[in-house]
Amino acid sequence: MKMKKKILLIGYNFKPEITGIGKYSGEMLEWLASEGHTCYALTGFPYYPQWKVQTPQYWQKFWYQKETETYPSGGSIRIYRCPLYVPKKPTALRRILLDCSFFVSAFYFSIYLSLTKKFDYVVTVAPAFHIGLLGLLFKKFHKSHLQYHIQDLQIEAARDLSMIKSKRILSALFNIENYIFRNVDSLSTISDGMKQKIVEKFNHDVYILPNWVDVNFFRPLPDKDTLKAKFGFQSHHKIVLYSGSIGEKQGLEMILESANRMRQLEFIQFVICGTGPSLDKLKEIRKKQKLSNVHFLSLQPLSVFNDFLNMADLHLVLQRSCASDLVMPSKLATILAVGGISLVTAHPESDLHKIISQHKIGILIEPDNQLALDQGIFDTVDGGVSQISKNARNYAMGKLSVDAVLKNYFVPFLNNDSLFPSGHIKQPALRKANPYSEVQKAWWSVW
Repeated sequence: MKMKKKILLIGYNFKPEITGIGKYSGEMLEWLASEGHTCYALTGFPYYPQWKVQTPQYWQKFWYQKETETYPSGGSIRIYRCPLYVPKKPTALRRILLDCSFFVSAFYFSIYLSLTKKFDYVVTVAPAFHIGLLGLLFKKFHKSHLQYHIQDLQIEAARDLSMIKSKRILSALFNIENYIFRNVDSLSTISDGMKQKIVEKFNHDVYILPNWVDVNFFRPLPDKDTLKAKFGFQSHHKIVLYSGSIGEKQGLEMILESANRMRQLEFIQFVICGTGPSLDKLKEIRKKQKLSNVHFLSLQPLSVFNDFLNMADLHLVLQRSCASDLVMPSKLATILAVGGISLVTAHPESDLHKIISQHKIGILIEPDNQLALDQGIFDTVDGGVSQISKNARNYAMGKLSVDAVLKNYFVPFLNNDSLFPSGHIKQPALRKANPYSEVQKAWWSVW
């Protein structure tokens, strides 16, 4: 008999965000609730990737909100939304203010929850990395099993992209992160590459909970010509699509440079779909260069997103060389599910490069290499990539389906009284430490 649990997830990104971390956090609790568990989410108001609080209108009120969803299994999700600062143009400082605003508002609500409810299992999702401190409240008061799930190495990203340059501040942040690592029950992340980075920082077992995709919803469709017409293109057009966040780390100026070099090839059309802090900059480049072969579209609703992805002849998955390629981008998992052909930037030593190369599920190019991008686009739209499409779909079906991933990770936890996921053995107790020393040391080091 399945043991029903009370599960709390803490993280400021959550459903109904349809991309990024919020998508996965929402789908995780939906799956657990469909299995009959009572789930809670301590989260913010949905804003990503638009960087604007989304409708309905009541979400825009600057105060706490509560929502409840029930499932035929008897499970449920209760969502507590906390106010947070959402910058229209996310700079490094403004992102820090976003993180801090949620932490403060969620801290006060965490005190209320810790006094009124008891949870069997608490999952904190990083970024923001310091949200793990909130999970420690529930571990301390109720001895809840605390899982710290790392979607991105936030401090390293801030350092590598020069968002934070002060060595003292970076040292303080790493000290706080180390304190969290020492006091959680289990650490998890989404790839082997991320796992290795975490183990190098902190010698502790790290478990893999990879991101997933709904392979029943996202699937290959026939008749690209009809799909192209649906979105305003002609049947002879070869559509080169970038869909996702439009920020600095993607380096999307390269797409416009490719479009400029191929402007005489009318049959190649470039589509950039999404929103983000670099969108206005890219539109200005298009205007100055008079690129009629570049089209900007808003993020497509979920109801037509499968059609939209199937329309493309080539999908671009780009990141600058200084950005992490330790994980499979969420957009790539969806592209694989529809059998899409992807042109991916990845360093040869990265997990992303190894997976794509080993399974032949995409085309690899060097980051920040304009010539390689141009050549990759031209070669791919010329055809001869049907086997890659089949490999991509098969890989998504076998490795990335939501049911397979979550069952593999949670089934032992769901079917018995153990709070440890699949194959997990409880670690020996860590060295006891003054609960304030690491954090105090971190902040004093700044001064």
